[in-house]
Amino acid sequence: MTASHSDSLVVLFGATAGAYGAKLGSDERELILLVWQVVDLPSKKVGALHKSLVKADNLDLSDQCREVTGLTAEGLGKAEPLDQVLQQFSQLVSSDLKGLGRSSYTLCSDGQSLIRQVLHPEASKKNLLLSDCFYSFYDLRKEFHTCYPNSAAVKDQTIKTMAEYLGLGTDETEEDFGVWQVKTMVAIIFSMLSESCNHIFTEPETVKYKYETGPCSKSETVDSETVIRARGLPWQSSDQDIARFFKGLNIAKGGVALCLNAQGRRNGEALVRFVNSEQRDLALERHKHHMGSRYIEVYKATGEEFLKIAGGTSNEVAQFLSKENQVIIRMRGLPFTATQEDVLGFLGPECPVTGGKEGLLFVKYPDGRPTGDAFVLFSCEEYAQNALKKHKEILGKRYIELFRSTAAEVQQVLNRYMSTPLIPTLPTPIIPVIPPPYTIATGSIRDCVRLRGLPYTAGIDDILEFMGDATGDIKPHGVHMVLNQQGRPSGDAFIQMKSADKAFMVAQKCHKKMMKDRYVEVFQCSGEEMNFVLMGGTLNRSGLSPPPCLSPPTYAAFQTAAVIPAEAAALYQPQALLPATRSPQASAAAPPTVTYYPAQTAQLYMNYTAYYPSPPVSPTTVGYIAAPPGAVAAAATAAHSPILPQPGALVRMQGLPYNTGMKEILSFFQGYQYAPDDYNGLIQLSDQARSVLQAPKEWVCL
Repeated sequence: MTASHSDSLVVLFGATAGAYGAKLGSDERELILLVWQVVDLPSKKVGALHKSLVKADNLDLSDQCREVTGLTAEGLGKAEPLDQVLQQFSQLVSSDLKGLGRSSYTLCSDGQSLIRQVLHPEASKKNLLLSDCFYSFYDLRKEFHTCYPNSAAVKDQTIKTMAEYLGLGTDETEEDFGVWQVKTMVAIIFSMLSESCNHIFTEPETVKYKYETGPCSKSETVDSETVIRARGLPWQSSDQDIARFFKGLNIAKGGVALCLNAQGRRNGEALVRFVNSEQRDLALERHKHHMGSRYIEVYKATGEEFLKIAGGTSNEVAQFLSKENQVIIRMRGLPFTATQEDVLGFLGPECPVTGGKEGLLFVKYPDGRPTGDAFVLFSCEEYAQNALKKHKEILGKRYIELFRSTAAEVQQVLNRYMSTPLIPTLPTPIIPVIPPPYTIATGSIRDCVRLRGLPYTAGIDDILEFMGDATGDIKPHGVHMVLNQQGRPSGDAFIQMKSADKAFMVAQKCHKKMMKDRYVEVFQCSGEEMNFVLMGGTLNRSGLSPPPCLSPPTYAAFQTAAVIPAEAAALYQPQALLPATRSPQASAAAPPTVTYYPAQTAQLYMNYTAYYPSPPVSPTTVGYIAAPPGAVAAAATAAHSPILPQPGALVRMQGLPYNTGMKEILSFFQGYQYAPDDYNGLIQLSDQARSVLQAPKEWVCL
């Protein structure tokens, strides 16, 4: 039991099976020793001194522990476990207080580590409930420095240095380990209570009982000396799990921000903001401590990084998060037509939402279209657990995913959808302004090969070297690197060969051949299979899966390679490249000038694939601007090379949602005129798809 102005202190000292002193608790070792004594401040009387050994789960003592404490594994094996020792502690302290005529007390320890870094973390891991007395304590080092301002800094203080400053005896060998420390701490306290100092213990340190959630505004000022980055978290961990990992340390309100990747999913990192720099420094001591079976890395971070993740500006979000101490659940995969009533009906009466409709927040794009995500508030853990049991249940025709979430994640998801696109800009290849006359192969002829398991650093030149003599059998512009959603190499590539026989020979010759330090698998495949993957689909043992941006019925209309070559993006200089009239004769009379530009000048992508040029027609380096004479001559003789007529032009749409289809794009450009017939040479479309482009006001069901 504690009081704001306690008349009694319980001087407490402890040791673990590992590090000692300033590093106490930093190695995650268990408590093995507790020593304590009750001190009555008004009368300056003391109770009996108690010493208890604690049986740890792991009795392997460090060399420093054995040397300093003199304890052995055999002796500790006969001791009581921590829960029983804590029960004995409460009983003995109550008995001593009763003998002194007191009822309230506050703990007093040598520094912060024993309470914050040892007792609270270990009790949390062992699911032990600590009594209220362990949530308030006096730090003797701070109290000593307040009483004696000319003494050493708080972080440099030890029991021995404080005793030496006061001229007290410091022969530790006279007493057992722990006993001398407690007796010396009591002597220091009596010196502070003397008439010359008359020190009063009034402001104890506090440990928060639980983590408080809350919103964070981008206008707030966050001290960089209070923020850390935790890395290696389990993907399903919540803010409460992170707060439990840092149990004993005071996290600021709303101070846990889970980081999301480019797809809006948790990436195993979190930024944590503490109430002061002292708590942050203690958190850094938990570097590589464990959360379950995983060790967590802890590093310094900045206030700017925290605000970037957790800060928000939306009034709607601020109002949603204004209800404090709520459990937040994230729903993902909602039908785009889902309403508030649908969500409330899905959750049911067993998990009522706080405030009804006011406890729901749908995530939307800037134009108001739904993203399929929503956040829900629950008033207690029981309701939240009932909601999580509905994970992957069906709403409409879709299964819904439910996860624990945080206020910072709400801000981060809203910021991401309202500002930057989920798909980042991909790196730009070198491309010619006038595209050569080639198309991506289609059909079932197996004249392509797939390379799987490429080193992520592999480029076009590495692939050509890997192919060896078969390089001469590659079609012009026939090497296609497959990138992932972050624009990085996925380890896959497709190569178009001149015939199915050539593809078969390459697959036989190069399969499991080494490239750098990895072996590469080479499989023969068809142009149709290649197109599926290049447009974002998947090809595996289960068969073909269509790209995420096209629903299966719509995708069937684009079997004839509905792919926009990357080179078309370079047609951004109509005055310099396009003819003055739409006459085909004029186009043929004036051979175009072919110029090659560096990668920064133009870019256009279809889904996640970058179309890289390959020899012999295109360059593989950015060493020059003007094209080689051979490329100019080839372009001049290609009378059927497509050239966009005046006044037509291409536009690039960046940041499209994954589920965007042809109809949504046409609806976006409703009211503008476009002439698909002029683009036949660049965009390979089926008759059914072309009919949709030509009649946008009368939708055709694909």
